[in-house]
Amino acid sequence: MRATDTKVWWTGTRPEGILPGKGESNMQSSSLRNLVSVVDDDESIRESLPDLLAQFGYTVQAFQSAQEFLASGSVGQTRCLILDVAMPGMTGPDLQRELARLGESIAIVFITAHSDENTRTRVMAEGAVDYLMKPFSEAELLGALDAGFRKP
Repeated sequence: MRATDTKVWWTGTRPEGILPGKGESNMQSSSLRNLVSVVDDDESIRESLPDLLAQFGYTVQAFQSAQEFLASGSVGQTRCLILDVAMPGMTGPDLQRELARLGESIAIVFITAHSDENTRTRVMAEGAVDYLMKPFSEAELLGALDAGFRKP
């Protein structure tokens, strides 16, 4: 992400119940339904995205691998998944297929540093909400999350 991306225009609605200023009990109960999970082997992404998204009212958890996410107990609580394409072990597209096999309907926003049109086409055809190239802007990420939260 670029340090110059400071202005963000919100184009939709934030997830219900997690707007800043809501009561603490509302935050806790809604966070179970409106969790954003970040799965990326890059530590800088795992540290920066939760901080950024928290500023916009999201509840966020970060995981260093697909296996860690699957074992976390957060799968059923995750409404939107920000997922790296290329990771050691289980890749992002592998996790997308595993979640489908398990019957988990989670909106997925793929992020990647490697442009691969074949992968992009495949994951979008399999239901991904967006496929963002690193570095991406705050506006691009928030727009993708907005689309993910609007997905049934």
